[in-house]
Amino acid sequence: MCCRYNAREFYERLPELKLAVDQIQSGFFSPNEPQLFTDLVDMLINHDRFKVFADYEDYIRCQERVSELYKNPKEWTRMVIRNIAASGKFSSDRTISQYAREIWGVEPSDVKIPAPNKPLELRE
Repeated sequence: MCCRYNAREFYERLPELKLAVDQIQSGFFSPNEPQLFTDLVDMLINHDRFKVFADYEDYIRCQERVSELYKNPKEWTRMVIRNIAASGKFSSDRTISQYAREIWGVEPSDVKIPAPNKPLELRE
């Protein structure tokens, strides 16, 4: 393996990312429950198999391009229409259907599953 992901390196190197993570850790966004996101921060820094911090800089650059594009309504509209026209069927729908068939061996059904908050006596 050529490169090993180390979230702490991104955390220490990127002041804006560090500030956001520190605010989450400190309870800034959950003052009534300051420890609410402790496990999330621990996962991101010590056990992140999705390498979230590695995408941070690219995400920020992309978001800056989106923000600039949004200032040009004509170009924004053109791109939105092209994106919608090219999207077709949602890929997650296809993926879930394929997974259900190929992995679980099940097909779609018209059976309605009651909402979890519906009382048991009304579920029948």
